[in-house]
Amino acid sequence: MLVDVVLPCLDEARALPGVLRALPPGFRAIVVDNGSTDGSAEVAAAHGALVVAEARRGFGAAAHRGLLAATADIVAFCDADGSFDLAELDRVCAPVREGRADLVLGRRRPQSWGAWPLHARVANAVLARRLRRLSGAALHDLGPMRAARREHLLALGVADRRSGYPLEMVVRAAHAGWRVAETDVSYRPRVGRSKVTGTVRGTLTAIADMSRVLAEVRA
Repeated sequence: MLVDVVLPCLDEARALPGVLRALPPGFRAIVVDNGSTDGSAEVAAAHGALVVAEARRGFGAAAHRGLLAATADIVAFCDADGSFDLAELDRVCAPVREGRADLVLGRRRPQSWGAWPLHARVANAVLARRLRRLSGAALHDLGPMRAARREHLLALGVADRRSGYPLEMVVRAAHAGWRVAETDVSYRPRVGRSKVTGTVRGTLTAIADMSRVLAEVRA
């Protein structure tokens, strides 16, 4: 069964060759170019990925554009920066494929001290705790590697197009009665400079976006 893998991408030309080479058989990469200026789209195409463009900046905008472009029954999401090993995607997709879960998230297990900055790790833990209280989903990580069935994801109606997209997906899924699960995945230092959680400013922006999503859910 083919699985489409959505890879939001902004200037990841250095990381893409290694990321795409790790893709296991039965998985198709959909690289969503979110305004790259380093030739990321050309690199992705040269390594066999389907490339689509999304002019509106934002992780959620790129992720949702990839979801719309996907045609496979199961769709996975992952960062394109080399921090995840795409060879582990089958571990994330298997519970969905086998009917044991509706949404599976990869729980990041850092492989080195530099893989996950402390400020990003603390912010993730705080948000995960708030999510558990709000939704009842037994999650410890809001990481971007995840999988679910395409039609079900589209039916959720996720509206955020910024950093809150991954969180809103989980909140809506939990409220819809989905079986949400997580499984361990490796987490490595990214290739190149981070634009979000690798910087304090980026982390604060992500926290603001996700806090807004949680506030809207409460309302």
